[in-house]
Amino acid sequence: MGGSVCAHRLAKAGMKTLVLERGGWAKRDALDWNQREILVRQRYRGEVPIQIRQYEDRDFKPVYGAEVVGGMSVFYGGASLRLRETDFESWPIEYMDLEPFYTRVETLLEVHGKAGQDPFEPPRSADYPFAAVDLSSPAERIFRAGCALGYRPFQIPLAINFSNPGRTTCIRCITCDGFPCQIEAKNDAATTALKQAQAYGLEVMPNVMVARLGEKGGRVETVECIDKEGRSTFSLSAPLIVVSAGALQSPALLLRSGFGAFAQGDRIGRFLMRHCNTIVTYIFPFRTNPDHRFHKQICFSDFYEVFREAHGRATGVIQDIYTPAPEVLSHFAPWGGKHLAAWTAPLMQNLLCVAEDEPQYENRVFLSKSTDVYGLPQIQVRHAYSEADCERRDYLVLQARKVLKQAGGIIPYTYRLDSFSHAVGTLAFGTDESVLDVHCRFRGLENLFVVDGSFMPTSGGVNPSLTIAANALRVGDYLVEKFCGA
Repeated sequence: MGGSVCAHRLAKAGMKTLVLERGGWAKRDALDWNQREILVRQRYRGEVPIQIRQYEDRDFKPVYGAEVVGGMSVFYGGASLRLRETDFESWPIEYMDLEPFYTRVETLLEVHGKAGQDPFEPPRSADYPFAAVDLSSPAERIFRAGCALGYRPFQIPLAINFSNPGRTTCIRCITCDGFPCQIEAKNDAATTALKQAQAYGLEVMPNVMVARLGEKGGRVETVECIDKEGRSTFSLSAPLIVVSAGALQSPALLLRSGFGAFAQGDRIGRFLMRHCNTIVTYIFPFRTNPDHRFHKQICFSDFYEVFREAHGRATGVIQDIYTPAPEVLSHFAPWGGKHLAAWTAPLMQNLLCVAEDEPQYENRVFLSKSTDVYGLPQIQVRHAYSEADCERRDYLVLQARKVLKQAGGIIPYTYRLDSFSHAVGTLAFGTDESVLDVHCRFRGLENLFVVDGSFMPTSGGVNPSLTIAANALRVGDYLVEKFCGA
């Protein structure tokens, strides 16, 4: 998301811009809406796993990420929430510094929403570019249950094309969150920023992996690449290098390049965050979504500031989320529960709890002594939640259970997520003790910038995609002025 938005800004300003992407273009065919193909067989799985240890009592295990042009935005559900003013207390910029860029990015991503509903909504200089759409029946069920409990549910701002007649509009299927959009109605980075930027001359080179950056005299002089299809190597050079490989891959690239020797190099890969997320499920005495309609529409922020005074950070939000197909639940269910999971799938309704997690020094990305199939050091990740992270998560779980029970649920189940889909931190921007300066320039190299989620010094309590995009546009404006004088 960050790299695509920044590339759009540079290309639109007339800068000759090239995007290097280790994945290929999304296929956008019928299999992209096949739940078994995407969620079980992992159609876009990369060749090289990341070795991850999530708790001290577990060994490292290989986790394969998806690789595609547009990055994880191709699989996200379009939730486009802003951080709140209080989330910026330890940042080098304030909310109002980023507010104009939030507004511009909401236009670029054609976000549909309704201002004034969110009880903790930060100040806005403009309304959403498109109005929120009507609620489907599963979303309406959650909305009414929340209101009955005295909460103030609101419609999630969504980067999905529900109403722009100039492009294919959403058909409101349930294969959105976690899937590429076959008809390009989801406003992911490839469909919006990259496609528009190609009209300004942007070039995209897919299936190319960046192995290392070569430095000389305080500048990045070379970009060493591997063509994944032919396994050949080549080098490129440019006056400006922008890295946006994500909070796991970006620090690994800088470490492979030997940049740990620079000032603050010991902080490269540190302070990894990913939110403390849990799905709360209830089984209902009826089919919760018989028409198979899109319903990721409702969010609760009523509890956002509950732990601010005690913990110094946000509690988080609760969002509506869809139920996977019976065959998918059966595949991932523990032995002995596969048939039950498949049978009860049509009776389920879920809520996702997104709790802020702390930036901890020991939560990190680093390199192993062993190498992968490309001869590069393997990436390893260590991550564990603090007691306070779990306390905030458990509080949200309690509230989500109340809502689902009020909505008619009778049997609860809780599933703790272990994915890194919201990974941020690892290259935080800030004061002189940070890896990146306030413009997201890597300290010690005048032409190297980072615009993905790794720049964030805290995770906040909402989905990070819109903040990543807004910051990338902010940095893009700075780069256009610095390198073009425009």
